[in-house]
Amino acid sequence: MRTLARLVAIALVLTCGRAWAADEIAPNRKPVRAVADARLSVGGRGILPLYLSSDWSMPLPAISRAIIVLHGRLRNADEYYLSANTAQLAAGDDGKHALMIVPQFLAEIDVDAHKLPADMLRWSLEGWEGGDAALAPNPVSSFEALDAILAKLSDRRIFPNLKQVVVAGHSGGGQVAQRYAVAGKGEARLSRQHIEIRYVVANPSSYAYFSAERPVPAMAASCPGYNNWKYGMDERPPYLADATPAALEQRYVEREVIYLLGTLDTNPEHHALDKSCMAKAQGPTRYARGHAYADTMAKRDQGTPNHRVWDIPGVGHDGDKMLTSKCGLAALFDIPGCGAER
Repeated sequence: MRTLARLVAIALVLTCGRAWAADEIAPNRKPVRAVADARLSVGGRGILPLYLSSDWSMPLPAISRAIIVLHGRLRNADEYYLSANTAQLAAGDDGKHALMIVPQFLAEIDVDAHKLPADMLRWSLEGWEGGDAALAPNPVSSFEALDAILAKLSDRRIFPNLKQVVVAGHSGGGQVAQRYAVAGKGEARLSRQHIEIRYVVANPSSYAYFSAERPVPAMAASCPGYNNWKYGMDERPPYLADATPAALEQRYVEREVIYLLGTLDTNPEHHALDKSCMAKAQGPTRYARGHAYADTMAKRDQGTPNHRVWDIPGVGHDGDKMLTSKCGLAALFDIPGCGAER
């Protein structure tokens, strides 16, 4: 039955076009088409909707890997879930023991349109990308929501054989993955259970820098607030307020991070590219910004031995092609064959 459901999912993706290729094209100021069907309480302060490939209300001894896939700014978790299933099928036997998780960060317009309960968490249209607090029912950071997912995964009664968690995102979801790799606190629970975690950051529009230097200094010089969070370390939200920039940087470099960069994601006028002066100070395109950021981090004292940069040849701003490429499958499932590995 599960195989049939996934085949149907693939057919829907092919019929509708690649979900992540179209992501970011439509405006994000209209309600989502669908709301995820599973629910997770975030510290009793609000409910997060999410899609799950297996019911985690009961023990899942067959699961050894959990992959969290983060949607883009359209909040279209339904399409990302279809694409996550496509990636899992493409992984073959390596995907059979994986739990696919797609959380959904809703906005007020989604809650109103779908007449959702008052306890459903909702954020501003883009604030969740940087860990901002929810607008209602309580000021819960989107990063706290990810912490709650990792806390669930650390429960050995449900996941007795879980060995690895992957937090992955493309475009807007890539922004979340990169910032959560900087700021996230949920990893500590996993570490206590000897569960490894990896962050996969694919084609985001911008990155969180730890110093005031930027690849395009002239743009930074003319841009007030260029170093504010989510682009830098100034004016960080409450979730990050208890750690210094130096401590956040040290935490980040210790974590395993894979940057996936499409070699054709090079359009400086792409409709969904962040064109603010804060983002332009990081470079002209997503591909350039990704390499500039990775190079900056590699030049720090002692470098970034836990970080890898993998180019995806011939792919532009298309999350489906990025994460189902050989390197995408290597990043998610540890499948050999990524020519960029080194």
